[in-house]
Amino acid sequence: MSAGVVVVVRGTTLPGAALKILRESPAVYAATDVDPAAFGVPAVTEAPSLKDVVLLAGSRDEPAASLLIATGADVIETPVPPLVEAADVMDRLRSPGGCPWDAVQTHDSLRQYLVEETYELLDAIEEGDREALREELGDVLLQVLFHARVAAEDAEDPFGIDEVAASLVAKLVGRHPHVFADADKVHTVEHQNAKWEELKQREKQRRSIVDGVALGQPAVALAGKLGQRSGRAGIPLDLFPDGSGAAAQLFRIAATARRAGVDAEGELRALAKQFAKDIQGAEQAARDAGLEPTTLEADGWRKFWPAPRV
Repeated sequence: MSAGVVVVVRGTTLPGAALKILRESPAVYAATDVDPAAFGVPAVTEAPSLKDVVLLAGSRDEPAASLLIATGADVIETPVPPLVEAADVMDRLRSPGGCPWDAVQTHDSLRQYLVEETYELLDAIEEGDREALREELGDVLLQVLFHARVAAEDAEDPFGIDEVAASLVAKLVGRHPHVFADADKVHTVEHQNAKWEELKQREKQRRSIVDGVALGQPAVALAGKLGQRSGRAGIPLDLFPDGSGAAAQLFRIAATARRAGVDAEGELRALAKQFAKDIQGAEQAARDAGLEPTTLEADGWRKFWPAPRV
């Protein structure tokens, strides 16, 4: 052990693999980026030399740790969880010397990417593509990390990914008292949904059943959500918007479907995507027959249209 050992700690957490050598070594010191009192060891500045020492450091880049590693010291560290590493990478990209493009982004400039990545994730789910699903989940996670990092830099009301996660944990625990506390057990999905609405009303002190509905979501999904919320409140169907216009009819269809447990937005998306595939199939069939799809008229499209699926 002539070159010494560097033990990289995270906060006050020691890697399990280092415990034996820490117990046996007579020369354990804390690097300049670690609080000696937290580990009950002297600071590295008190060491007569760096020969044969075990150094507790917060980073490989700390000067004494870097010197020891350069001279062949062993390094013991707990592998960084990929989720933590992702947050660290985001921090690096936004820090001085990082990526110029990342550095100038704002919540507003990132909105389009959040929407795009969300729809790409939906596509992966609908296509049943597991590889794409994993990739697109990562892209959506990037948006969360990005927005949290931007929020951490706010001068008036900063918060970072840890605060975001803490709020999420508090929400999940608070909305599942039957799991994390001694509340009455919930045995059905319907009972759970009713309980959630009660909890949300108390949490957010909502004055209206439509408070909290994202009005920026796609129109069919919005109509469905309003239909669901109004149904839980007992609002009858005859109070839905009336009239023979397309908007009123579409609203009634989407809202009524959601009350019946049908995801109108998802069903319509699936149907629209199938229609797009049918168009592509007809175009390819026309090309296979030596015709350009742009020359087809109504009867030509009917001729090459894919047969209905059973």
